Amino acid sequence: QVQLVESGGGSVQSGGSLRLSCAAAGFIGSIDDMGWYRQAPGKQREFVATITSGGRSNYADSAKGRFTISRDDVENTVYLQMNSLKPEDTAVYYCKVVFNSSPYRTASWGKGTLVTVSS
Repeated sequence: QVQLVESGGGSVQSGGSLRLSCAAAGFIGSIDDMGWYRQAPGKQREFVATITSGGRSNYADSAKGRFTISRDDVENTVYLQMNSLKPEDTAVYYCKVVFNSSPYRTASWGKGTLVTVSS
């Protein structure tokens, strides 16, 4: 059974940094895209960043220049380094991993980790 274990959330002051991690286990096949999404209170879940199996990354405008997504394919882990955090970054952050077990591709979500940024 696929498991995505997120860690690294917490409370920081505005301008601070956090590093989120999401480790995948229990899957068959390989990992394609890995990404992060977030959901603030009262809002819909939104895209933050993704990274392909080839290492190409894509960011939401709100994350560009402040967040960096990376992956470790040996540890099956995706990271999100978040710098210069703002109160509007407060949200539950979810990782999303796309698994490839040809001919099937399936996506799994983590349970989320809370990030709180105070002014």
